[in-house]
Amino acid sequence: MANRPIFTPDFNGFPYVDTVDVEFKWYPGFAKSQMQKTILSLHEAAEKQGIAPILEISSKSASRLGVSLSAFNLSLETENGQKMSVECAYQGSKVFENGGPYDELYFGSSKSAKTDERLQNSGELIGFNFCGEDFPIEPKTAFYDWLYITALYQKKKYLMPQLASYQGFSDIVFNPSKSLNCQARAAALYVSLSKSGLMNKQIISDKDYYIDILNGHKQYPPVEQDPQQLSLF
Repeated sequence: MANRPIFTPDFNGFPYVDTVDVEFKWYPGFAKSQMQKTILSLHEAAEKQGIAPILEISSKSASRLGVSLSAFNLSLETENGQKMSVECAYQGSKVFENGGPYDELYFGSSKSAKTDERLQNSGELIGFNFCGEDFPIEPKTAFYDWLYITALYQKKKYLMPQLASYQGFSDIVFNPSKSLNCQARAAALYVSLSKSGLMNKQIISDKDYYIDILNGHKQYPPVEQDPQQLSLF
């Protein structure tokens, strides 16, 4: 047996996402067919706890939407029109004691960005810098979540109706005892902020506004959303 989290949007306010731990049968093996059996097992166990339907967000997903929303595949666009995956944006923006950001990673493959040896050999992570904008390392998942929800917001016209049809989100590869950031959790956060009227242009363009909302320090009134697709800033 194994245990993994399911992330559900919380429309009652901070912290905007609920985490439900689910115990289920794990099917050993790295073949995609085995992983999809494991995902199905997780979703069936979650359904018994009243959570359904669930979208698996990973390269192992049986859903085309779930695969496309993997951070390795989901792209975002900067103000000057440059496109990159969420994963490349995240890894290339890391600032360490002895180096970074390594922004040339923005324009390679997601796999090569994640496995670049400099990310392991540059000392302690001290922050992030994306397109000249500094981001803190606290809250711990804030920067990763911001990149992910920005990418979703840029495609909100066709993504939001699809995401809103799911009650929960999973990522079978994510193990909370080994990892911090999770694309499934970020998707749940996006749905929660969107349905609560908080997902707007200011969250994308104003770092302090975003972090205050994420911390629950302030409750902002909904801001009228720009109907056009947005670039980052």
